[in-house]
Amino acid sequence: MSKKVKYYYDTESLAYKKISPKKGRRLGYITLFLVSAALFGFLCFVLLINTPYFETPKDRLQAREIENLKLRYAILNKKMSQLDEVIESIEERDNNLYRVYFNSSPIPNEQRKAGFGGINRYKELEGYNNSELVITTTKRVDMLSKQLAIQSKSLDEILRLAKDKEKLLAAIPAIQPVKNEDLTRVASGFGYRNDPFTKIRKFHYGMDFTAKTGTPIYASGDGVVERADNSLSGYGNLIVIRHGYGYETFYAHLSKFKVRAGQKVKRGDIIGYVGSTGRSEAPHLHYEVHKDGEPINPINFYYGSISAQEYIAISKIANQENQALD
Repeated sequence: MSKKVKYYYDTESLAYKKISPKKGRRLGYITLFLVSAALFGFLCFVLLINTPYFETPKDRLQAREIENLKLRYAILNKKMSQLDEVIESIEERDNNLYRVYFNSSPIPNEQRKAGFGGINRYKELEGYNNSELVITTTKRVDMLSKQLAIQSKSLDEILRLAKDKEKLLAAIPAIQPVKNEDLTRVASGFGYRNDPFTKIRKFHYGMDFTAKTGTPIYASGDGVVERADNSLSGYGNLIVIRHGYGYETFYAHLSKFKVRAGQKVKRGDIIGYVGSTGRSEAPHLHYEVHKDGEPINPINFYYGSISAQEYIAISKIANQENQALD
């Protein structure tokens, strides 16, 4: 079949002339067709590779593995949320119970929750489809590890403080140095009293327990005998026990010693006997408690050996501004 020839009527020559197509226009049509065909083919390819009907077995296996990993990460994050609650509870008890009891400063929350500065620790996890999920989870794991490390060190410190607390509680002069059944009376307490020799009102730095000569005297706390002699003017035969933690106790006017300097003693051990040596008006024990070198009222330390009623009675007597015995 021959190609159709087209004509047009020329009004000037009054004749029909043959229509000849231009070569440039034909080339443009061909180019447009080729470009359209290429674009259509590319779109079909994109649609095909993103259509599940054309997935390979390997693609389906990888997709299942990715979904499985996402599920595992979700479960892991849920468990870490539960761990966060447990650690926060432990940290709260650590700061508000254990450290308060042992008189230790709490660990600041900023220190417990501080992140990791410096270089990017998660750079190798960037650039993947699920990088955000993996990086977020890894950061949480690292933060939990850091919090656990801080808490572990804190508990080690609490254990050390607990051991020191046991020693402190044993060292505090917590009992009366003369038993109530051995006492005649509490003659004088801590504060201003009349001097028995000069009759001048002056400060009395201890408590006087009147008892018969030879009445046992007990160490009021664990410690080491620092001195057992009569070289300190006015105290007569004197025992000084160094308890540690800044505590010392003085036992004056003894008739005789049962310990020597350098000897370790326990609370309740007999260390000597009541007498009237030195600057004393009658047989009694002059007892002092010192903290960090300063004398303090001994009546605040008898909680280990007397009842509340006995404490109130002794406190009333000790606070009377009567005459001291030394």
